Amino acid sequence: MHYDYLIAGAGLFGATVARELTDAGKKVLVVEKRNHIGGNAYTEEVDGVMVHRYGAHIFHTNDNEVWAFLNRFVTFNRYTNSPVALYRGELFSLPFNMYTFHQMWGVTRPEDARRIIAEQVKEAGIDEPSNLEEQAISLVGTDIYEKLIRGYTEKQWGRPCKELPAFIIRRLPVRFTYDNNYFNARHQGIPEEGYTVLTERLLEGSEVRLNTDYLACREELDAMADTVLFTGPIDAFFGRCFGKLEYRSLRFETELLDTDNYQGNAVVNYTDSDVPWIRSIEHKWFMFGKDRQGNDIPGTVVTKEFSVPWKDGCEPYYPVNDEKNNELYRRYRKLADGQKVLFGGRLGSYQYYDMDQVVARGLALARQLLNGSVSCADGEDPC
Repeated sequence: MHYDYLIAGAGLFGATVARELTDAGKKVLVVEKRNHIGGNAYTEEVDGVMVHRYGAHIFHTNDNEVWAFLNRFVTFNRYTNSPVALYRGELFSLPFNMYTFHQMWGVTRPEDARRIIAEQVKEAGIDEPSNLEEQAISLVGTDIYEKLIRGYTEKQWGRPCKELPAFIIRRLPVRFTYDNNYFNARHQGIPEEGYTVLTERLLEGSEVRLNTDYLACREELDAMADTVLFTGPIDAFFGRCFGKLEYRSLRFETELLDTDNYQGNAVVNYTDSDVPWIRSIEHKWFMFGKDRQGNDIPGTVVTKEFSVPWKDGCEPYYPVNDEKNNELYRRYRKLADGQKVLFGGRLGSYQYYDMDQVVARGLALARQLLNGSVSCADGEDPC
């Protein structure tokens, strides 16, 4: 069998590209190293609960085209992300908003919250933030930084905030209103049947081979298709000849508990550095405590999420986009020029993308492929 396109990776990016190419009458083969499709958005049902196996995935977007595209395949529920932060027995609203400021300082008016933050920034003597700690304090002051940012961030990245670049937290949502909708996007929710069903429907019409490592049988697979799209780690494709790109990884501990309500919210962040996990997820609340038939779920499934150093054999989650790693990526990107392979997706581009960005970039790449405006020799990353 010969294919027009071979896509290595059955995550949301590869599945979006496959859907568009298949709809255009192209023959597509998708190979996936894991034993399931869906990438890190993979969901599975456990005792009536839709479990996000690789951490919470809440879809949110302001892109009407992306929203309309996905709604062709699934129906989204109305879940709105409103996490809370737990610090040594104190509970705070997220993202930082007037509820948070009231919980922290007892203020009820925005002008009082602004005044306290301004006083703390002045006392810290920060003019031009040079690292994450200074950037955070310049946005929300020292109290919120110490209680709700420092411990969580240092656990997440495995290094002191003073050693992390400021840009990581530059888009930190801070609101002087009583609005705890974390994303505050025009469209938000979770597929009622789960992300795995969404991916299955995106891949309908493509041939899918699981437990197939593209890099282990590259020569054989390349011969089967006219064009290859690789969505795995770009440094792995080249045998990490320049060295390894750095990532942070995650470890999960999941329990099925005999209680109907463990923590009262889908997501609780643990911002105390003495607590080893960064957050806990009670999956049933993504579904408002109901199974797919609308019945109350008697038990619950809780996942504790730990941030860990990445090493071979671990899943790379968050690229460490500091100056050293970005320069290393540019070397690999230059090496990719002229290859008879396209690179894309989160790992192929060494970027962290929200899910709507992944879909948007998949749609854009598919259009470019279909109208012939992209080739494997393009110097810029088209994906």
